Amino acid sequence: MPLKDYIGFCILIALVLLMPHLVANDYYLGVLVFTAFNCLACIGLCLLMGYAGQISLGHGAFIAIGAYSSGVLTTMLDWSPWTAMAAGALASMAIAFAVGIPTLRLKGHYLAMATLGFASIIHIIAVAATEITGGPAGLLDIPRLGLFGYSLDSDVSYYYFAWFAVVAGLYFAFNLVHSRVGRGLRAIHGSEDAASAVGINTNIYKIQVFALSAVYASVSGSLYAYYVNYIDPGPFDVMHSIVLVTMVAVGGLRHLWGALIGAVLLSLLPELLSMAAAPLKVIGIAYKPDYDILVYGGILLLIMMFLPEGLFAGLASASKSGTAFLMKLIKGGSIVRQ
Repeated sequence: MPLKDYIGFCILIALVLLMPHLVANDYYLGVLVFTAFNCLACIGLCLLMGYAGQISLGHGAFIAIGAYSSGVLTTMLDWSPWTAMAAGALASMAIAFAVGIPTLRLKGHYLAMATLGFASIIHIIAVAATEITGGPAGLLDIPRLGLFGYSLDSDVSYYYFAWFAVVAGLYFAFNLVHSRVGRGLRAIHGSEDAASAVGINTNIYKIQVFALSAVYASVSGSLYAYYVNYIDPGPFDVMHSIVLVTMVAVGGLRHLWGALIGAVLLSLLPELLSMAAAPLKVIGIAYKPDYDILVYGGILLLIMMFLPEGLFAGLASASKSGTAFLMKLIKGGSIVRQ
């Protein structure tokens, strides 16, 4: 892993450790916990879309599988939360292989529609299977996680645990993309035909990364269920899958740091918009939460038009340009002094 990524990890860990001391309000700390869940799912989605070049509009389904596996197994069968989380991850992996073998042979919008249909099916099952999932009424009394005999029953403790999971997941993803497997995935993204010509089994690589991204999403769903202690089908609809794709696209499809930045920004955006509602009302504009999706669409449109590589690549390019301009000024000044 390059030195710049290690520096990025140091900055991320420092921010994670400092944030609870900077955010005194428990509500906003809870928002940061939900942000961690989105970051974890977006890391896996970035591996699939940004590195393997496969479009998925159904990752909300794997989040639902992880959440309901953890909820059902702990409340109905009295399983340990950790065992239930592992079972949910294995179930998501198995389903990803079952879904991925036929669908990943498709390309372009056909693959996107297939994964979108899969997400719709999982959401319908969550609503209709009332004896197992609780249906629209949901599942209650899901326990909190415990670690070394210590219950993560406070927002601060769960915040640290959730972001530790993000850091660990990000570290694993970086090591993957800088390995032989990662080079194979980038080759597939560039050209499947060329990758096949040099001996890369493109079908196996695509199915494996699809299953890995499903595990990321499943763990995110399990952590969500253990945090809120209640789940219903609402948060796992098709729109959530689309929002996840938007987060990755805004940050930068081909950059793991970009996926993290996009997930953080768009997770915090609804709170920023709600804070802006009062000033807008003063000037006669009644902003409603239903308008959030219009803002998401507008942001995605602007990013695709002016920063097609995402915010991370745009900021990196601007930083390089600024550094080069500054060096020219310094050299010019030294010439003038001579």
